[in-house]
Amino acid sequence: MNAMFGEWLDVGCVDEVPARGARIVATGQGNIAVFKAADGVLFALWDRCPHRGGPLSQGIIHGHAVTCPLHNWVISLETGNAQGADAGCVRKLPLKVDDGRIHLSANVIAAGPGK
Repeated sequence: MNAMFGEWLDVGCVDEVPARGARIVATGQGNIAVFKAADGVLFALWDRCPHRGGPLSQGIIHGHAVTCPLHNWVISLETGNAQGADAGCVRKLPLKVDDGRIHLSANVIAAGPGK
């Protein structure tokens, strides 16, 4: 269950996101993918590749990047920018961890995936 605390939305426990995996947070604006890199660092991006809208949450995580499962675009989890010769960007969401719980910016969620 998601709970709102001020300007932050509680979306679950850190332990619910597997290393080198993702957890989807469904919102009225679209899905958000919360990723956990192998080193334990968490990232949140809108779950839509800028190329053809592929579900980034189903991609392969390597380092601090994810490869889209549809056409192999590599997206930086740190910036949301496409890597290499590809051009495009996915909006990143502010994320904080408090007492083992993941919180996302409610204001950015309300604004939606556009920049």
